[in-house]
Amino acid sequence: MCTYQTFKLAVAGSAKGTPNWIRVTEASVYYDHPVHATDEHTLNIDLRNPERGPSARIAVELTAQAAYDLAQAILTALESVPEGMLPPGLLIGTSRV
Repeated sequence: MCTYQTFKLAVAGSAKGTPNWIRVTEASVYYDHPVHATDEHTLNIDLRNPERGPSARIAVELTAQAAYDLAQAILTALESVPEGMLPPGLLIGTSRV
């Protein structure tokens, strides 16, 4: 069963596509049937730049465990950044503000 819940957010960054890097401005995150991965359901992340058309897209399909582990690793990496290197207020709810 699919949730049909897609969470979209604005992002600022770059992603490596074929053959070049593209600027990404939007992310979609959803749990659904994958296109390529072998699991029945995966957490899918699409990073894209809608202004450049459908080819300006990077897709990732992760197992639920891999997605959870990646999310934890991202938070751990951000929390380990030395004071003063992150934008003020980024990690709300921690000792940094």
